[in-house]
Amino acid sequence: MDILDRTMYPTVPTRLLAGVVVPDTPIVTRAIEFAREHCEPYLFNHSMRSWLFSAAVACLKSSPHDAEVLAVSTLLHDIGLAPEFFGPLRFEVEGANAAREFARASGMQERQAQLIWDGVALNSTPSIGLHKEAEVALCTAGIGLDWGGFGYEMLSPSLIAAVLDAYPRLEMKQRFTHAVCRIVESRPETTYDNFARDFGERFVAGYKKPASAVDLLMNSPFKE
Repeated sequence: MDILDRTMYPTVPTRLLAGVVVPDTPIVTRAIEFAREHCEPYLFNHSMRSWLFSAAVACLKSSPHDAEVLAVSTLLHDIGLAPEFFGPLRFEVEGANAAREFARASGMQERQAQLIWDGVALNSTPSIGLHKEAEVALCTAGIGLDWGGFGYEMLSPSLIAAVLDAYPRLEMKQRFTHAVCRIVESRPETTYDNFARDFGERFVAGYKKPASAVDLLMNSPFKE
């Protein structure tokens, strides 16, 4: 079941977790505990699965990357859904700000902290995230695989089963929907230009985007 070549991480200690070799460093341990502390169990499990899937995808693609950056960004990618990090910005940006502060407080370099910010902020925008640096692209790929099954066929059924056994989904579909709908109801202004709008239109009575992008362009205060 060990699909990851340990030589991918020649400079850091590793451990085997649900069939995937992952870095085993103090920063990664702190990120796991930070996610566990602030996320509901279903969301923590989603974050762990996303990290494991991102590491597995990195192996399959033989993609060099900073293992700690990938771990922190993936583990903390949904931290903005935790009530402690609610704010006036869309939840991905609130989460990205919190993850970057975590990275800085953990002694990571500014370049690493910025890559973590990008990974968290862009994880729900794969049309951008998948085309950025390896750490951001892998973060996006692992999250997308667990969230919507994107790239599901890349991994073996036995590996996926091992990850799900270690970190069960715990009604992820329903609970994630409820979490996003809470944001739509309480902070609708943060949802008009992102995927949360889809949940509002489907599940939240009375939700309506105030204007389309076309309206914004046509009503801008400039003469042709």
